[in-house]
Amino acid sequence: MTVFLSFAFLAAILTHLGCSNQRRSPENGGRRYNRIQHGQCAYTFILPEHDGNCRESTTDQYNTNALQRDAPHVEPDFSSQKLQHLEHVMENYTQWLQKHLRCNKHHQSTKMVLVKEETTQRVCSPLMKIENYIVENMKSEMAQIQQNAVQNHTATMLEIGTSLLSQTAEQTRKLTDVETQVLNQTSRLEIQLLENSLSTYKLEKQLLQQTNEILKIHEKNSILEHKILEMEGKHKEELDTLKEEKENLQSLVTRQTSVIQELEKQLNRATTNNSVLQKQQLELMDTVHNLVNLCTKEVLLKGGKKEEEKPFRDCADVYQAGFNKSGIYTIYINNMPEPKKVFCNMDLNGGGWTVIQHREDGSLDFQRGWKEYKMGFGNPSGEYWLGNEFIFAITSQRQYTLRIELMDWEGNRAYSQYDRFHIGNEKQNYRLYLKGHTGTAGKQSSLILHGADFSTKDADNDNCMCKCALMLTGGWWFDACGPSNLNGMFYTAGQNHGKLNGIKWHYFKGPSYSLRSTTMMIRPLDF
Repeated sequence: MTVFLSFAFLAAILTHLGCSNQRRSPENGGRRYNRIQHGQCAYTFILPEHDGNCRESTTDQYNTNALQRDAPHVEPDFSSQKLQHLEHVMENYTQWLQKHLRCNKHHQSTKMVLVKEETTQRVCSPLMKIENYIVENMKSEMAQIQQNAVQNHTATMLEIGTSLLSQTAEQTRKLTDVETQVLNQTSRLEIQLLENSLSTYKLEKQLLQQTNEILKIHEKNSILEHKILEMEGKHKEELDTLKEEKENLQSLVTRQTSVIQELEKQLNRATTNNSVLQKQQLELMDTVHNLVNLCTKEVLLKGGKKEEEKPFRDCADVYQAGFNKSGIYTIYINNMPEPKKVFCNMDLNGGGWTVIQHREDGSLDFQRGWKEYKMGFGNPSGEYWLGNEFIFAITSQRQYTLRIELMDWEGNRAYSQYDRFHIGNEKQNYRLYLKGHTGTAGKQSSLILHGADFSTKDADNDNCMCKCALMLTGGWWFDACGPSNLNGMFYTAGQNHGKLNGIKWHYFKGPSYSLRSTTMMIRPLDF
């Protein structure tokens, strides 16, 4: 009964503090529970009930003591397990108190019965008083004991409850901190995992793209290798073909070389024969001229006239002597040691023209040096150059007129004529002097009127930084290359356009048109 009052007093105190809630549970035979609410945590205490069992076993006492010893050793890291363990300890402790109180009550009752019987046996009346006195004393003593027990147990329970509340609050705070840390760590891990997933996805995507590119490159390389192999095969075939063609060309060149050598031999023989024939022709012409002279002398003698024979200075003298057919004649030039054979044009514009240059078929090479242009080259009956030294000697005898006949590849003819013409000596580089231009080969003169020195490939006397004779070929009065060159390269029909180094007369057919034929001839001004 004392234990019951103690727990009732504890429950009343807890109820007064506002931290308990009592209820009965029908499942436990009507037991009363005391529920304490502290913040978010709730604690339930089982209040003791009276039953008639007075026995006490050593096992229960041992278990009770064991539970009391184990109560302080609660694991601080697991708050829920600790609370369950403390509830179990409180329940065991309550059961022990109930059993202990029942046993005390039973012993006290037994003592009272024995005293009563003994007193009754001795003296009923005095003993009744004593009994009443003892009962009164026992009641007060029991009340004092119960009060002390209730106070002690109440203080202990309050101390345990306070400790539990503080430990629970501390553990709750720690659990909250741990939970917060776990949540933060979990969030960070989730973010890192998400970032890693995104990075992995990007890497996988890049890897896939690179793999596709590598496959494409591999396909392209395969195609290129196939093409290269095909090209190598074609090149090999072409090389084989070229080698075969080269061998054929070499054999052809060898044959052509032998043919050319044979032709050169034949040409040399023909040239020799031609030279012999020309020599014979000249001898025949001289013989004819001599015969004509003899005939003339005989006629003059018969007529009673005796005139002294005079040599021909030029073709004008030949024409005036009665020879009016074009051909080769021998003239005697002043200050020249030997006579010179020239071609005389007796048909054009009154005749008497001495030809100093002629081009017609390209059979003669005009790309020659200074000495050859000085003494002349070629055959008077074909292409030839009379020679600068002979031209100087002739034009020094008297005043001469220059006429230049031109013809293009379309058959058109034109001419340019100069009233005054002569050249200087070799020391003066055979300088050209002209006056009075007329003709159909252009309104302006294609020859330099103010004078120009003669130049060849080995004597550069022009007024240009370049070497006109090397660029334009032939020997001519180039000045600064100039608008004309009748001794240039000979080009055949179809190849005569766009040729700056050809036979050109600028104001007739332009600067790059190569003419078909040219003739330069002189005649005395007073003819």
